[in-house]
Order: sequence, then structure tokens, then C-alpha cells
Amino acid sequence: MTPPVIKAMSDIAVRLTVSPAPHWRSRRTVQKMMQYHLLALLPAMVMAVIMFGLPAFAVIGLAGSVAVITEAVCLKMQDRDINVDNFSALYEGILFAFLLPATAQWWLVVAGASLTIIMGRTVFGGFGTNPICAPLVAWAFCRLSWPAAMDIDMNLSHYLINTPLDQLKYFGLESINQFDYMDLFIGQQLGGLGASQIAAVLAGGIFLIAAGWVRFFIPIAFLLGVIAASAIFWMINPEIYASPLFHLLTGSVMFGAFFLAPDVASSPVGWMPQVLFGLIAGAMVIIIRVYGVYPDGVPFAIMVANLLTPLLDRVRPKPFGGR
Repeated sequence: MTPPVIKAMSDIAVRLTVSPAPHWRSRRTVQKMMQYHLLALLPAMVMAVIMFGLPAFAVIGLAGSVAVITEAVCLKMQDRDINVDNFSALYEGILFAFLLPATAQWWLVVAGASLTIIMGRTVFGGFGTNPICAPLVAWAFCRLSWPAAMDIDMNLSHYLINTPLDQLKYFGLESINQFDYMDLFIGQQLGGLGASQIAAVLAGGIFLIAAGWVRFFIPIAFLLGVIAASAIFWMINPEIYASPLFHLLTGSVMFGAFFLAPDVASSPVGWMPQVLFGLIAGAMVIIIRVYGVYPDGVPFAIMVANLLTPLLDRVRPKPFGGR
């Protein structure tokens, strides 16, 4: 018969699990996180297909497929386990597609989706190690390399409606009187095929926050940064600068706030750094829109804020009793 003391010690040995960090055990997995994020994107996908037709579905499907294949090839070349079933590559490929015009050429979609994985993730070590949001790396490369192919207003010129931000940038404040704010909210505007679906993206973002997969600090701070910066310009001269509501309902502001800026790898960890990160990125959006050459400053603003993440992570509340 085994002595009780030995049995107790053996139970402890079984219960103690020695493994690398993190030591906090949870049922939350990367696969489940990606499934929730893809589900949050579904309303915007549906609205994009309704708005732009089957070409939008083709762009989304091609970008997601190429991203998954590229991820599998990169993992194979590194002799690593091919774990594309966690849906992370599919998710980031779709994020890149959401920033494209619905009529984007197939070679542009293939190049951008491949770059999302290769330049955005693999060169930094893979998923979770990228210092900049991976789809934005590919977007910036394509935007600078093939500006005509990436230009939304040019590629969607056959639509009767105009691109709000291009109208404001090149024709002044009076040109945006043609737009109704409710139409902008429900996605009746030209823009990135998914990013312009404001109501659907907002619903997906709220779903992620309610489900606990995204903390509200970055999205809310990002939107407050956009509102505050645009309100300053608007109060300085309302005859030149657009109102904060116009900036919230145009471009990829909502998409950036809920899906791009809270990227788990490239955003800060603590609540205070996340608030600062969101405020900086949101304010940068308006600065780029006012002074920059690009009508929509969301992608570049988030990339700049990503570069500040290591510095912002050093900002910590003073511990209780500390001096």
C-alpha cells in the first residue's frame, strides 16, 4: 500500500506542468480568435458584395486564398509546422483586400496578399512578431509602387457617385455637400471595398469588444483622436475644413479603429499605452488628410503609431506606494 505522503507528492508532480511562458492557461486560442475576427468581418463582406457586386467577392476570395498558400509555402521553406488552419493568414489576407478597390486587378491582389505574409510577417519571424500591422505593410508597398492601380477614385470611376475624401482633397469643402451622412454611414460611398462599409464594420467591431477579443481602449481612443484633431481644424475655419462627423464616416477610419489599430502584435499591451497609441494614430489621420498628399491617412497613421509601440509600452502607471 502506498503511504499517503508519497501519494500526495505524486499528485503534486502530476499537477505541476513545467513549460515555456506564458504560464497562464486559457481556452482562448489563436484559431478561436481568428474565427471571431472573421465572423466580425462577415457583415462588411456581405455589404461589399451588395455594393460592388461579384468583383468584390472575387477580390476577397483571391486575397485570402493567396495569403494562405503563401503562408504554407513560407512555413514549409522554414521546416516549420504548417499550421494555416489557425486562420490567421486568411484573416490578414482579407484585411488587405478590404483596403483595395473592388475592381482591383488580379495581379495586384496576388502581389499584395503575398507581401502581407512575406514582408508583413515572415521576415520578422511569423505570426505575432511583426512590429507593423502586416496588411498595411503590403498596402504601403503597393500604394507606392503602383499608385494608379491602387487609386480608388480612378478604378471606380464608372460609378455615378464620387469618393468623398478625394472630393474634399481636390475640390474643397463645398464639393462634399453632395453627400448625405446617412448614405455614408450605410456604405453608399466609394472606398476600400470593405473599409467603406461603415455601419457593418462598426457592428463587427462592437461584436469583438463585447466578445472580449478586442479591448475598447485603442478603438475608442482612435476615434476620439480623429474627433479631437478634426474638431480643432473645424473650429479654426469651418469654411475650409470638414466636420468631425464627415471624417468619422469616410475612408477607413472605422475599419482602422476596430481591425487594424488593435492588431495584437503591433499594438501596445497596457491600457495607458493603448490609449496613447489610439490618440496618436487618430490625430495623425487628420494631420495626413489635411497636410499630406494622400486623401485617406488611416493606413499611414497606424503604421507611424506602430513604430512608437516599443516606446509607448514603457509608459506604465506608478505602482501604489511608489515614489
